[in-house]
Amino acid sequence: MIDWTHVLAGPACSYFLGQLGAEVIKIEHPGHGDAMRHRGGTDKARAAQGMSTAYLTQGAGKTSIAVDLGRPRGREVFERLLKSADVLVENHRPSTLDRLNLSEAQTRAINPQLIHCAMTGYGRANDMADVPAYDINIQAICGLMDLTGTADTGPIRTGAPIIDYATALSGAFAVTAALYQRAQTGEGAFVDVSMLETALTLMSSTVTDFRLTGTVPKPRGNAANSRSPAAGTFACRTGHISLGVNEERQFVALAEALGQANWLRDPRFAERVARDENAAALGDEIAAVLVTRDAEEWEPRLSHHGVPAARLRSLPEALDLPPVHQRGYLSDAPDTTGAALPFEIDGTREIAAGPSPALGADTVAILRDLGYDTSEIEALGEDGAVDRVEPATVG
Repeated sequence: MIDWTHVLAGPACSYFLGQLGAEVIKIEHPGHGDAMRHRGGTDKARAAQGMSTAYLTQGAGKTSIAVDLGRPRGREVFERLLKSADVLVENHRPSTLDRLNLSEAQTRAINPQLIHCAMTGYGRANDMADVPAYDINIQAICGLMDLTGTADTGPIRTGAPIIDYATALSGAFAVTAALYQRAQTGEGAFVDVSMLETALTLMSSTVTDFRLTGTVPKPRGNAANSRSPAAGTFACRTGHISLGVNEERQFVALAEALGQANWLRDPRFAERVARDENAAALGDEIAAVLVTRDAEEWEPRLSHHGVPAARLRSLPEALDLPPVHQRGYLSDAPDTTGAALPFEIDGTREIAAGPSPALGADTVAILRDLGYDTSEIEALGEDGAVDRVEPATVG
């Protein structure tokens, strides 16, 4: 599989496919490579070496070849790679592909069985097809930021680049489907992945509600999307607790866990319709009880009674949760501590072996696999089509 991508969504897509067993060859420009090598994360020393933590997150298990596609010999190397590949993943604007004569029609002319996966901000065949976009732009334009926060705070971006990684999963999902289709038809395919559509898909229930009712959604802070008055995030004596009380039996369990069985007899709260009509009063009563104890005390008590509840945690605390360790979600190998795919197959999951490659680290090996001999590899280096290769390196 050819990974001709940069930043987060594209590299993460190929990384996830690598978790499923793909052999991933990352194509980078000589000299600087993927811009994400040099930015992202808090470790400035790593970034200065072209190995930022943002790059390492989705670099493990790949090989890297540094090729200048603007040079004829570099283009020839790229075409050889395409002829040998099952999948190409790229996240360049259509105008860039046209300039390089590497549109989906042209790549599939080189290899008719190729699965060409293009990841862009707004997808093809529309007036915004060539508009550049990052995660923060899509969060703003899709309506997500408008829903996040409160009337007082105004719109707030989510704390992580969720659109990038959701788009990566969408792309990987689509590529696997296209490969299955190719197994039936013998033909390649063009996979057109839109960040905007991915974002709207993450908001599916909200989109449906608006389209059917015409009700424009408003920011609701930490209230649950279910709009249940007993669902949301509440302050405790210390910390916060998140409640997911949406079903009748869950409300009964909540009343018992909080020592408030009287709620079950109170005409304001005894029935669902009454609770909805008196949502503010119920919320106040729940808050008044929860603030009497620490969140660390409430969480096990509520869970014991069958109430969907979780204490608000920091990232370090979350990574220390039993499921993260017991299910082997994170790798302990150096420089490969990125996340695996969020599922197991037959009780196992793959985590890409090997560290993230330095820029062009595998150029010679990949060229040899493509059939180039020593003199040809040296000539490519002299020409600047690939990172300069010293004779001693290829002898």
